[in-house]
Amino acid sequence: MATGYAGDVTPEEAWKMLQEETGAVLVDVRSQPEWNYVGLPDLTELGRKPVLVQWQVFPTMAQNPAFAEELKANGIGPDQPVLFLCRSGVRSLAAAQAMTAQGFARCYNISGGFEGPLDEQKHRGRLAGWKASGLPWQQG
Repeated sequence: MATGYAGDVTPEEAWKMLQEETGAVLVDVRSQPEWNYVGLPDLTELGRKPVLVQWQVFPTMAQNPAFAEELKANGIGPDQPVLFLCRSGVRSLAAAQAMTAQGFARCYNISGGFEGPLDEQKHRGRLAGWKASGLPWQQG
């Protein structure tokens, strides 16, 4: 087990968990502008939607003090597998650790996030992450 949470999973492993585990949920912790302009994981073929809860609130990017309450308000319980996703895996790691500390037993960080790290041209989405893995996503 990783320090302070259930561990990292690749985007492909996250997809498989969402396919196979009825209670598994993907929580996208990015900001509202990222959801609107960069895109979202498309879980339609799994009969699901990602849960959208900002870890840091735009525009100040201050940590969302109501994060845990918003998860619970979205019907997420402490025994469900929760797969956290952000741009590159930093905010989602913090969310997984924080929610584990609050009693959620199975919090995972999706490594590489939605867009992954910057490439040589300073672009995201090509090296790692949800988009680079070829998993379904939609924009706008």
